[in-house]
Amino acid sequence: MATTSDISRGMILKLDGNLYSVVEFGENKTARAAAKVWAKLKGVDNNRSLEKTWNSGENIYPVRVEKTAFQFLYKDDTGYNLMNNETFEQIVLAENMIDAPQFLKDGGEVFVLINTETEQAIGAELPEKIVVLVTYCEPGVRGDTATRATKPATVDTGATVNVPLFVDEGELIRINTKTGDYVERVKE
Repeated sequence: MATTSDISRGMILKLDGNLYSVVEFGENKTARAAAKVWAKLKGVDNNRSLEKTWNSGENIYPVRVEKTAFQFLYKDDTGYNLMNNETFEQIVLAENMIDAPQFLKDGGEVFVLINTETEQAIGAELPEKIVVLVTYCEPGVRGDTATRATKPATVDTGATVNVPLFVDEGELIRINTKTGDYVERVKE
């Protein structure tokens, strides 16, 4: 049985029949009272976010989740169609189950989170950093770089990302899928 000392970021917990992912956690210690463990939780199978506090050493109920590599095939009326890279099995996920659907490219890699108790997909996440092609951006103004200014750029997935002024149309850039931020230019 797991206790509050086993909590870690990204862990999936079962609370009141729902699944929640641990976003952040910590411990409060005082001289008079027993230590408390708190966690910010984000709903996996619902859109709720909550904060939960336990007494130190209390039992928690983690859910074992497997991360499996899938390939994004296409999007249609039913949702996002993905194929398992090993078994070639295809599944369809709704847009709200994918953490950054605006950055999905045809043939791109996606990691599907599968609940091992029910064998159901509970969500999907992209690799932390991906390489995309800038398809459109305004030319930067020469000499306006002292303020770390940025400009909007459209990438080949259709998403808009703020990039530094020196990035031009047709360049490959690396972006962080968790935050949607520009990371660096990529040499071909």
